[in-house]
Amino acid sequence: MARSSQVTAWVGWVWFAGIVLVTIGFFNAISGLVAVFSPKSLVGVTDAGVVVLDVSTWGWIHLVIGVLLVLTGFALLSGKGWARMVAIVLVVLNAIAQFTTLQVTPWWSVVTIALDVFVLWALVVHGDEAERAAR
Repeated sequence: MARSSQVTAWVGWVWFAGIVLVTIGFFNAISGLVAVFSPKSLVGVTDAGVVVLDVSTWGWIHLVIGVLLVLTGFALLSGKGWARMVAIVLVVLNAIAQFTTLQVTPWWSVVTIALDVFVLWALVVHGDEAERAAR
C-alpha cells in the first residue's frame, strides 16, 4: 500500500516522542548519577544462590542511556533524519534496562516502559511524516 506524501496531524506524536525522550533521558541520567555515587549493593537470594549487584554499575548504564536519550531527543525535535532510527534502538535498550531494575523500582520501571512503548509506536508509525514535515 502506498503512503500519502501529505503530512497529517499525527506528526504531533513524533514531537511528543521527542519531548518524552528528553524527559526520560533526564530522569535516567539523574537516577544514574544517584546510583553511581551510592555505595550500596543489592543482595538477592535465588535458587541458584546469592546474587550481589553493584548499584553503581547500573547507575553508569542508566546515566549513559539517559544522556544518549537526551541528545537523540533534541536531534529528533530538530528534524534530524538519523535520530529516528537511533531513538528506536535507544528506547528498546532503555526498556530492557528498566525491565532489569523492575525489582528495585517497580513503579518507575513500569511507567518508563509504558512511555517507551508510546515512543516506539510514534516513531515507527508516524516517524516518516515527521521527516517530511522537517523538510
